[in-house]
Amino acid sequence: MPDHDVLIVGAGPVGLLLACLLLQDGLRVVVCERRTDADDRTRAIGIHRPGLDALDAVGIGADVRSEALRLAGGEVRSRRRTLATLAFAPDRPVLILPQPRTSALLRARLQMLSPDALIPGCTVQSVRETADAVQVLTQSGAGPRTFTASIVVGADGVRSRLRDDLDLGWGRRPGRASYSMLDVADASPGEQAVLHCEPAGLVESFPLPGGVRRWVVREGSDGDLRDPEAFRAVIEARTGIAIPLPPDAEPTSFVAAQHRATRLTRGRVVLLGDAAHEISPIGGQGMNLGWVDARRLASELARSLPHRMPELARFEWHVLRSASRAQRRSAFYMSMGAPAPMPVVRSRELLMRALGSPPARGWTAGLLTMRGL
Repeated sequence: MPDHDVLIVGAGPVGLLLACLLLQDGLRVVVCERRTDADDRTRAIGIHRPGLDALDAVGIGADVRSEALRLAGGEVRSRRRTLATLAFAPDRPVLILPQPRTSALLRARLQMLSPDALIPGCTVQSVRETADAVQVLTQSGAGPRTFTASIVVGADGVRSRLRDDLDLGWGRRPGRASYSMLDVADASPGEQAVLHCEPAGLVESFPLPGGVRRWVVREGSDGDLRDPEAFRAVIEARTGIAIPLPPDAEPTSFVAAQHRATRLTRGRVVLLGDAAHEISPIGGQGMNLGWVDARRLASELARSLPHRMPELARFEWHVLRSASRAQRRSAFYMSMGAPAPMPVVRSRELLMRALGSPPARGWTAGLLTMRGL
């Protein structure tokens, strides 16, 4: 009999949530994480209703609500004019909480459920499937160790080594753009997200808990926006807003790309989260979609293990379909925020006005909320 029902590779927010769900269902779970410390980089910040439902399911929804900033709504602006506004309904909240804090709450819940489930500094070297289990060879500071599990879940991110080793494919999908980002102290950040759809490119602005506002700038022909003065100058040139920057400000540049695994399963190994699909962060769909996938996978594993092999084909079909829809939306949102010559910008604005507010409102809602999961 295998040592564990499920071995999870990767302790990001998706892997942690899956581990908590499975432990609550009485399964034997171990999580191998190559990092020795928690990842403190601020990545995803938006938690939408499907994601909040998932956090409720593992018992940390109340903690998230108490710490997060709740967005009241958002608006789209262009050339100093407001094109559309959107208020979020009470039953469809959009909460803002930096990913490191969300992950910390999930880690604490995992520790409560099973103190020994998470093994930091543990790198998976190879996997080998046998008749009724998977043998997983790992390496850590304590030396090599072999685990056995009925199912292995690869939740090890966009650069998944497990996916590459199993040759599950990784194809590029439409939608790719470069951005620069910086969190700036703001005495009155408010509760509104603002999207500036400007001729030179999109500028996004989101309030964060603790008197901070995040600025995200679509890179164009403005030079290296990792330079704080260039970053500040571009925001002011596009939006008319002069943001004060501290002397130690360091904007971060990143590429928003989209990919999807060709297959998500091979035998007793299954991919989850960013290892299965990379989705542009615009619209905040990636982490929330990963949590939805984790709940679906946990349900199937809990129904099957430890007595029989889970039915993973239907899970794979649902995930690939949802990812495809999310990537199509993200590709459209990125195209709307791209730099454009003045005739194109004018045509876009005239179309919005000719059709009334719903197109612009729909775009705003799509950028800020996740639909159709």
